[in-house]
Amino acid sequence: MNITIIGSGYVGLVTGVCLAAKGHEVACVDLQEERINKINNGEVPFFEPGLSELLRQTREKNTFVATLDLSDAVRGAQIIFVAVGTPSTPRGIDLSAIEKALASVGELLGAADDVKIVVIKSTVVPGTSDTFARQVLERSSGKIAGKGFLLASNPEFLREGRAVDDFMNPDRIIIGTNDARAATIMRQIYNDYDCPLLQTSTRNAELTKYASNALLATLVSFSNELAGLCEQVPGADLEAVMEGLHLDKRLSPSINGERLRPEILSYLSAGPGFGGSCLPKDAAALLGFAEDSNVEMPLLRAALSVNSARAGKIVRLLEKQIGELRGRRIALLGLAFKPGTDDLRDSPALRIASALLDAEATVSAFDPVLKGPAGLLDLRIAVHDHAVSALQDSDAAVLVTAWPQFAELPWEQLTRVMRRPFVLDCRGALRNVSWPAGTQYTRIGTGPATELSGERRG
Repeated sequence: MNITIIGSGYVGLVTGVCLAAKGHEVACVDLQEERINKINNGEVPFFEPGLSELLRQTREKNTFVATLDLSDAVRGAQIIFVAVGTPSTPRGIDLSAIEKALASVGELLGAADDVKIVVIKSTVVPGTSDTFARQVLERSSGKIAGKGFLLASNPEFLREGRAVDDFMNPDRIIIGTNDARAATIMRQIYNDYDCPLLQTSTRNAELTKYASNALLATLVSFSNELAGLCEQVPGADLEAVMEGLHLDKRLSPSINGERLRPEILSYLSAGPGFGGSCLPKDAAALLGFAEDSNVEMPLLRAALSVNSARAGKIVRLLEKQIGELRGRRIALLGLAFKPGTDDLRDSPALRIASALLDAEATVSAFDPVLKGPAGLLDLRIAVHDHAVSALQDSDAAVLVTAWPQFAELPWEQLTRVMRRPFVLDCRGALRNVSWPAGTQYTRIGTGPATELSGERRG
């Protein structure tokens, strides 16, 4: 099929390249000429494992192109995916970008002889597709939905760092539409995908996306709330507690005598809080939507509250270990909100850095895929290209992002260049490191040591 994607950001580019790899003819439209030129030269403008290789393959096969020409892209398309950003606002999400995109598409639909499908891929609150989007398209095209054009919702479930595999091997595909013709054509796009395909209304499709991320956010905050309790209980260790919790057969079923470890368990683990472009924004947007609908969601509100407080609690934990932070140099290991991406949006590392700066500490940082200076927090974070320079003369190292290569760093050398060899592990990623003598290592979620605990600290 001939497919046009409006937007070449994270969702748009991954969607476009992966659909092209499946054999569709795809044009990805963006307003930024520099970005378009990069993509057509085979360069991905953000870090996502596997996407560069797939982009080069589709470019070589001429199944994918990036373009500034919206008119030409829409004219030749059977299906138009709208995948522009919907950033957070104090009351929900900003629909200005999607409104502009839809208005431009609608004008072109007005002159089209065929009936095209417009698919909302952007994350939007329930009711957006069949009211706001429909109205913008009808107004700008002069046509009626269901007659002059078809409308559908197709939310994405892509994890940064695993987006290519998530798209090519999804666990489910959700198609939201009230039009049988649109449903039939949308099913054809995903005809060779081996996963459940759920066809439902546009509102149910939109809500499913939010429900998924709200659950994940709640699991993370539950784990971090429990970690805060363990940090105050002598001898407590959240990892041991979670190991026992995970063994519940409803969470880790045993099949043919083999214990399964579902990926959902990774969200039942302590850390510095959730971040990125989805969980914080989507949880807040769902909460705002509920308030507008006169519905209370105290559990989701609490999950967001726990998350916003987590960085401060980690900084206070650090202060309890090394004393007053004023004038201390603290090195952060990891800035991206998770491994496998260079995304800094709502990153826990930046929240921790901000709390450290408020305490009048000096902050340095190292991340494998982010190079300094990065203009982070008004350049008050010194971003280094190497771990050694980031940890030089530091009073503490705080691991925030669980990049696997951090466990392989030359810790014998690193602890020697530190003013004080203290390491606070916010992810448990360094638990198996053989620490040099004199190094103080602690994980979050562990209480004060006690002789009665009978367990090895750290």
